[in-house]
Amino acid sequence: MSSMRLPRTIRLDPSDTFVFEHAAEPGEWAVTGSFLFADVDVGGLTGKRLAAFRSGFVGVRSLGFSTLVVVSEASEGELEEAVEQLTRHIRREFGAPSDELARGAAREELAVAASLCSPEINSVLAMHRTAADGEIREQFRTLVPRAGAQAPGADRLHLHARAFALVEVDEDAPEERVDLLGLADRGGR
Repeated sequence: MSSMRLPRTIRLDPSDTFVFEHAAEPGEWAVTGSFLFADVDVGGLTGKRLAAFRSGFVGVRSLGFSTLVVVSEASEGELEEAVEQLTRHIRREFGAPSDELARGAAREELAVAASLCSPEINSVLAMHRTAADGEIREQFRTLVPRAGAQAPGADRLHLHARAFALVEVDEDAPEERVDLLGLADRGGR
């Protein structure tokens, strides 16, 4: 059985659950999801919907959003399962006129997602989406694993999980507070 590379959602910290209305679960196969915004007035988006537009990959099982994805191997069976999951969403939620057309659209979305996976396995991808002149544009960045991140027994989905570092606190320095929920409601502004 052959395999191919596909992006899989990853959650390094709980921020996706604050930033997006509906966060993808870690480990879902993912697509860019720009089709979700095809008929949306992007200029009118605010808060969590704007955050999803700007940086959200879409999990094919849940249609939830993920800020990051990881390049992963997918078997033919896993690819077909992802096609069927996305086909159901495209048919039910977006009104594709037939399963055949929905399946074609799902395959196309997954082919685009696979085309992003030329970096080595376990590379993390991030996206920045914009709209200009009536077109949606996507830019992608690749974050590569740190040396030594492949520790024996390490969870493949969480290799890059060191999102925070411990630092010494100066007890005399003024305290800084960040309102993450407030930022999420304002779309990160």
